[in-house]
Amino acid sequence: MVIRALIFDINGTMTDILTNEWNTDIYRVLGNLLSYQGIVISPDELRNAYFQIMKEQRAASGERYPEFDAVCVFGEIMTRYGTDYTRALQPEKLNQLPLVLAEAYRAASRYQLQLYSGVEKTINQLFLKYRLAILSDGQSAYAVPELNAVGLLGLFDPVIISGDFGYRKPDPRLFEKALSDMQMKPSEVLYVCNDMYRDVYGAQRVGIKTVFFRSNQGQQEKNGVRPDYVIYSFPELLDAVRFYEQE
Repeated sequence: MVIRALIFDINGTMTDILTNEWNTDIYRVLGNLLSYQGIVISPDELRNAYFQIMKEQRAASGERYPEFDAVCVFGEIMTRYGTDYTRALQPEKLNQLPLVLAEAYRAASRYQLQLYSGVEKTINQLFLKYRLAILSDGQSAYAVPELNAVGLLGLFDPVIISGDFGYRKPDPRLFEKALSDMQMKPSEVLYVCNDMYRDVYGAQRVGIKTVFFRSNQGQQEKNGVRPDYVIYSFPELLDAVRFYEQE
């Protein structure tokens, strides 16, 4: 097997991240921020609006595996709850606020962001020989800055994030998009991941072999789904690559 590229999931595969979207303080802080934009809303009402609009987005998409857009969620909150004061803000500020609110939401809900042991060294070794790409569920408003924060952003091309497409893994179109952007065949690529259903099942549907990292996150078992190779620490990925190169 000739390996030309590796595609990586982010959270739970390379980054050990901890978030809590149910913490009331998130919505208190965001509610305070919105008050400076002319929107007065209680933390409970803001939380309910956030999850309701997210639900509406997914329901309206018609996709089997729907994904939401966090920036659009906050844009809709501003539309529904905006006042004359809000609408009188400078257009440039109005255009930027949904993204700023999405970033603030993630920042307030995030308690930990760090690389798993050995990730940086392993990725830098692989970068010398292989094309590296990202295929991950999530939001670009979060994923791209977080990759930058842990020092890895410049090593991956393309970076494919489900929130930009309206559907999420295991939808085969995301994997096909990665292959198309890299101009590679499934047999030339390994997908490094941590979720048995969304990742392993999804990649195998289009013929991509998987290296499953048994981290502290993700669905670890799925009936009828088996990864092609399992690692228990990230540096073992180098052994997996060597194994496939010898096939």
